[in-house]
Amino acid sequence: MTGHDRLHKMLVMRKTWAAGIVAAGVVLATLAVTRAAAAQQDEEGPTSFLSFQVLKDDNGKPLRSASVIMHPVGGNGKQGKGGMELKTDAEGKSSFDGIPYGKLRVQVLAPGYQTYGEDFDINKPKMDFTIKLKRPQSQYSIYGPGKDSSTPPKQDAPPPDKNQKPN
Repeated sequence: MTGHDRLHKMLVMRKTWAAGIVAAGVVLATLAVTRAAAAQQDEEGPTSFLSFQVLKDDNGKPLRSASVIMHPVGGNGKQGKGGMELKTDAEGKSSFDGIPYGKLRVQVLAPGYQTYGEDFDINKPKMDFTIKLKRPQSQYSIYGPGKDSSTPPKQDAPPPDKNQKPN
């Protein structure tokens, strides 16, 4: 073997060795990231994929652009800080992945419909919710029929001031 061949063989061995070190580094980095993600998952606990279907109660048709608002609920029943708002699509559907297990307050708002609100216990990897929104209910007056609540009641004219002189 000539000196040139020997030098070429050494260079090929160095490149192979360097490539092996780089590959080992990539594998170690991937393992470290995977372990960190798993540790974070353990700290935060399991999460769930939630899907919502919002329908009109009177005819069962999907409700587009309804707001689905989610808030965590503490052990004391109080709404926690933070939250998230989703909008429904043309089929009345919306979804989100990564909601931690525990109590979740869901509110659904849409113009022309009653506001919906309920607390749910998120405890499965995938949960589906169908929510039917109702139209506003008729208003009833305690004063009986025939009274229009939009018209203010008539007030009596104030008594004339005896000290005021006529013009």
